[in-house]
Amino acid sequence: MHDPVVGHPCTVDLDRTHAVLVGAGPGLGAGIARRFAREGFALTLVARSAATLEPLAAELRASGARVDTVPADVADPAGLATALAPVVAARPAVVVHNVGLVVADDLLVDPPAHFAHALAVDVVGAVAVAQLFTPAMRAAGEGTFLVTGGGPALHPDPAHASLTLGKAALRNAVAVLHEQLAADGVHAAGVTVVGVIEPGTPLDPDRIAETYWELHTEPRGAWSVDRVVDGS
Repeated sequence: MHDPVVGHPCTVDLDRTHAVLVGAGPGLGAGIARRFAREGFALTLVARSAATLEPLAAELRASGARVDTVPADVADPAGLATALAPVVAARPAVVVHNVGLVVADDLLVDPPAHFAHALAVDVVGAVAVAQLFTPAMRAAGEGTFLVTGGGPALHPDPAHASLTLGKAALRNAVAVLHEQLAADGVHAAGVTVVGVIEPGTPLDPDRIAETYWELHTEPRGAWSVDRVVDGS
């Protein structure tokens, strides 16, 4: 975490040891949560169902981490705002949006409503989360907002059309956020994961999670917009 921008009219303070993970669960979400917990962060885990959240929360608590859970659906911005209102009020310094709808589909076959829902999850959800948490970050002159992207943004996949559309749009959304927020001392960046995430491989969740910590601790003036992680 960095000190607020010099000369920035800071009007609030953030909790520098509080991270919110939207899209918590097994796999990469668990890896990111473990990485920040190792640094002493209190964690708020967010996912659609409590059944997804509780196993990870139990694991983290057993290791000594402070963990809260919030069931909420990013595809429902109004419901999301209501569920996360107490978390937003706590002014966390780090927010990670790790959400994606991975389904096999066809751009010429599946109905438009299917793609609208996928974009609501992959892109609009990230925008909704940014709109909830970044105002306090901007007021404080510091903060980190990280987003998980995907390889289809770089290499379009006709067999996963909605994911391709979503991750391409999300990558550009992150670039816009980076441009808008940097002047206020807030680091917005993406992690583009190319390949299949699997424990014990070069794309092990814990290994990928290290990139999120590196982005959070990147020195101001050398902030990345995006890091591509392909296991190399």
